Amino acid sequence: MNDSKITRLINRSGDRLTRAIELVLAVAFVSAVGINFVNVVDRYVFGDTFLGADEVQIYIMICMAFLGAAVVTWRDRHLRMDVLVRCVPVAAQGLVHALETIIFFVVTVFVAIESFLYAAKMFTLGQTSDMARIPMWLPHGAIVLGFALMAVMALYAGAKAAFGRQLESLSTDPRSGEGADS
Repeated sequence: MNDSKITRLINRSGDRLTRAIELVLAVAFVSAVGINFVNVVDRYVFGDTFLGADEVQIYIMICMAFLGAAVVTWRDRHLRMDVLVRCVPVAAQGLVHALETIIFFVVTVFVAIESFLYAAKMFTLGQTSDMARIPMWLPHGAIVLGFALMAVMALYAGAKAAFGRQLESLSTDPRSGEGADS
């Protein structure tokens, strides 16, 4: 396989993965809203409450935040404070982008490793949440997965930058949603 085929395969796989994550998170969000609705009806109509509802909703939001961050990373749509960077020469902008990518990669790898160690500890201890009895390694595992995905995506972005514009032209344009291979 030549470089352009590999790049197209990676881009297509990344697009499919992030789309699958979006669908799972959409179902999770609808589930959280449903749980909240049932809990409100249960509380105000029947005078009872689903004690674990808040925990379940919080853990769904944790998953949405960290897995959603991987989707944002793939699409290169993170918020940036780049007003000053845009005012410097293009060469300096490239250096800032390279440093940003390296720092982002290092931080995401660090957080993924530390989160993995913590999630593994929660798994080993059999720790569960207080009310819903959800295994605590699950929400912590979402943090691991989100940061690991972001690290892989940062590594790929760094490789694209290192190999120049030829690979960049094959990647998906985050603004249009279309790529050279579509």
